[in-house]
Amino acid sequence: MRSPRVRLCALPVLGLALLAGPTAPVASAAPSPAAPSPTVEERRLDGAVPREILERSGFDGVAPRFARELAGARSFAEARRAAVREGSALWRRAVDRAQGRGPARGDLSRDDDRPLYWARLGLTREVRTWEPRFGLDAARRAALIDALERTSRGQTDVRLPAGKGPRRVLVTGFDPFTLDRDIRISNPSGATALALDGTVIHTPEGPARVETVVFPVRWADFADGTVERALRPYLAKADLFTTVSQGRVGRFDVERTNGAWRGGFADNDGVGSTGTVPVADPATQPQWTTTTLPYRAITEADTGRFPVYDNTAVTEIPAGGTEPVVRADGPTPGSRARAGGGGDYLSNEIAYRATLLRDRLGLRDTLPGGHVHTPVLQFGAGNTDPATGTVTDREFVRNRLDIIAQVRAILTAALRG
Repeated sequence: MRSPRVRLCALPVLGLALLAGPTAPVASAAPSPAAPSPTVEERRLDGAVPREILERSGFDGVAPRFARELAGARSFAEARRAAVREGSALWRRAVDRAQGRGPARGDLSRDDDRPLYWARLGLTREVRTWEPRFGLDAARRAALIDALERTSRGQTDVRLPAGKGPRRVLVTGFDPFTLDRDIRISNPSGATALALDGTVIHTPEGPARVETVVFPVRWADFADGTVERALRPYLAKADLFTTVSQGRVGRFDVERTNGAWRGGFADNDGVGSTGTVPVADPATQPQWTTTTLPYRAITEADTGRFPVYDNTAVTEIPAGGTEPVVRADGPTPGSRARAGGGGDYLSNEIAYRATLLRDRLGLRDTLPGGHVHTPVLQFGAGNTDPATGTVTDREFVRNRLDIIAQVRAILTAALRG
């Protein structure tokens, strides 16, 4: 996911947001604050395209069922159990659908990541607008939404095997984004996460189990530490990790360098953020982090129909300088980041955060990890106008399936490299 201002291609591609009167004459329970309005992201659910995607995948009943559970909840504890149960079930249902288990329940292709995205927003909107009889303060409402987010993104479902069995691979994906430009958008990184979760890659060196999680396209969630919270328990157990997002048209990129800079492009809630990537212990924060993926082995392997590049370019303010400069061969000593190879949006930021976490855990010399950008997922010719186009077509599905297969092949090459 790259900010359009630093991309080298013509089409836009990836890339985060949440938050008395006079004393009564007699003691009484404090009233529950009014339920907040749905977010910008959640309000898109009322459009025709999200409704069609949910109906054509059979996911249109997810939010109504959860609403009935909430209506029957008599306490916060009951509501939280329902949130965990429904969020976990949604993730597992989306993974099963993508991997061909159980009925498809609709005519959308099984590889489609969008039903999970729109159904999740239906769940969070139900909690955000819910006004239970027992009262719900802002902190508990946020806790219910957090439970839904974490469980429905696979973040509580990572099962890396212990011991000396299969090698362990951790992969991340993203939600669809730039939805105001084309609400039909799918994100091949999210589709890849669903297709690969829990699967095994076989190599001559032995099997490797893949576990995946998906992240939101919201600056605020990243500032709140969602990446570190999700990945920290597993990086020391992994043998390889890669964050994945959508990047340029017609090509894969292995991003060599990641920068500590947010470029301000709007996220899925319409919020922008500009400045240094906010992390814990900023006094020791580097301007740049680098991949430890075996990029030569990946780029030299025959992994699929899209070319794969070792992308070394960055944008920096050189030491002593004041203006940004594009460097084709990476940053110079003492420079300040303005864009990594993956841009200045949330794909660069997840790569920066994950590799910084790797380094702070003391794993830089032992854990291969970095970021892979997929090609832009494109609709077929004649179906490019979001105002008149259909939500899917044959070429759209073919492109997504080819990207998924090539990510798997890239992981195989990385394991061998």
